[in-house]
Amino acid sequence: EEVKKKNKGVYISPYSTKAENILVVGPIAGDKHQEIIFPVVTPDPATDSTMAFIKYPIYVGANRGRGQVNPTGDKTNNNVILASSSGQVTNVETLEKGGFNITIQDTSGNAQTQAVPKGLEVLVKAGVVVKADQPLTNNPNV
Repeated sequence: EEVKKKNKGVYISPYSTKAENILVVGPIAGDKHQEIIFPVVTPDPATDSTMAFIKYPIYVGANRGRGQVNPTGDKTNNNVILASSSGQVTNVETLEKGGFNITIQDTSGNAQTQAVPKGLEVLVKAGVVVKADQPLTNNPNV
């Protein structure tokens, strides 16, 4: 329970299906996570006698750089958020926990909502016409 609390919001996943002993951790906030603690389940030699302890390495890499992407595929607040389609911005909603939802209506009348993580400055407002791949937020890396 203590480990879960310390690592809330930290994603830990295997690098690949062929290299399960290589873990990728992140994205993480450096100010909150100076240490990363996670459980490692050891094999039970009583059920499999071919298992040996401390016979293989475990590698951990942390995603702490610019341009991070969450395991869900969403960009973090280290990225410029670009318009997913051309159209008119119909709504810029400020979310209670921080961040924004920007709704863009294309010429066919289809509306798409894009999530903007907290910490970014929105550059557009309702009524503005945008082109696909136009920045909706500032560049946090400048």
